[in-house]
Amino acid sequence: MSDNHNNKNVPADFTNASLADAGKRRILWADSDMPVLAQIRERFEKEKPLAGIKMAACLHVTAETANLMRTLQAGGADVRLCASNPLSTQDDVAAALPIHFGVSTFARHGADNATYYKHLNQSLDHEPVLTMDDGCDLVSTVHKDRPELAKKMRAGMEETTTGVIRLKAMHADGALKYPVLAVNDAMTKHMFDNRYGTGQSTLDGIIRATDVLLAGRRVVVAGYGWCGRGFAMRARGLGAIVAVTEVDPVKAIEAVMDGFLVMPMIEAAKWGDLFCTLTGDINVLRPEHFALMCDGAIVANSGHFNVEIDIPGLEKLAKEKRANVRENVDQYVLANGNKINLLGEGRLINLAAAEGHPASVMDMSFAVQALATEYAVKTDLTLGVHPIPPEIDEYVSRLKLAAFGLKIDTLTAEQVEYLKSWQHGT
Repeated sequence: MSDNHNNKNVPADFTNASLADAGKRRILWADSDMPVLAQIRERFEKEKPLAGIKMAACLHVTAETANLMRTLQAGGADVRLCASNPLSTQDDVAAALPIHFGVSTFARHGADNATYYKHLNQSLDHEPVLTMDDGCDLVSTVHKDRPELAKKMRAGMEETTTGVIRLKAMHADGALKYPVLAVNDAMTKHMFDNRYGTGQSTLDGIIRATDVLLAGRRVVVAGYGWCGRGFAMRARGLGAIVAVTEVDPVKAIEAVMDGFLVMPMIEAAKWGDLFCTLTGDINVLRPEHFALMCDGAIVANSGHFNVEIDIPGLEKLAKEKRANVRENVDQYVLANGNKINLLGEGRLINLAAAEGHPASVMDMSFAVQALATEYAVKTDLTLGVHPIPPEIDEYVSRLKLAAFGLKIDTLTAEQVEYLKSWQHGT
């Protein structure tokens, strides 16, 4: 729709205004399971720590993200949101944000590449001083196409592993023009969001797309970082026989000691029934692997970008492509007659075919995002990629425990003194 067809009269581009009421219900449902973010929003409403701050956010446009936008807005920020992945946008949420909450939103499910980058630029048109990224596309666009904006930037926040990797590479090359906080590396983000959120939502996406039974199925997990750990754990919990492929010997040993099979991908290709990449790297599954896969093999990705599976290589190898044999499933027929089923166009399957992470785990990640934004405004950060202060992790963890109705112990004065002392021995 055009910019001014919503009752809040804010710039926006979304698919269907009639979905806005359903989107509002979805947002408020998620909000009921995000108590930590709600407490921060209540404080932001009173204190306005972001008053006068213009922001651009490039995130998955989901109900959980909507509640983060509401929190930033409550803090006084003038924020514009665009999608970080075309297939992750929930069109009802994209409509509800401008219509019911007055948040400028530029996102359409299934947007083509030109529209995707148009939305990125629209989110930058009000000349923000803070960016918030999930994959580094916003920062990259500023640096490549709109360098004049970088001069005004105070800081950025990065949500995902892939984005942090890109940012560190930019800084190492001397290309990074403003400081960025690595939100992904916060303990309350990667230990819970990546492990439990990705673990559950990836399985949810695969099952929604295929309706397969996991019990007894041979599942290959490419990558044993926090996301791979979570997915492997959840797949085994549903009865799958799980193998891990890795390039890091330490992570490979960890997978072995966690009770998983470990093998090279060239062997796993002959062994597995279902393959999922979670590495953050390119061409993890290639034609030499596809050629060895069994008839009916399922191939999915839960890394941020659709580059982990060599889709051009698969298309070149196949003698026939059967599009949409089932929603979110494209089938490739090889010369030997074997069929390979690619899920969600190789995009991150937990958002392409499902709803992404459950609200309860995003409560912690987005609480960290909100507090990191406040920290960035109040702190004179030097150029580079910065860690999240540990006090933010601890604060979010305490609020989450309280939301669960749980308490923990406190060190006694004697214990505090002992831990600070070096004199005590055997």
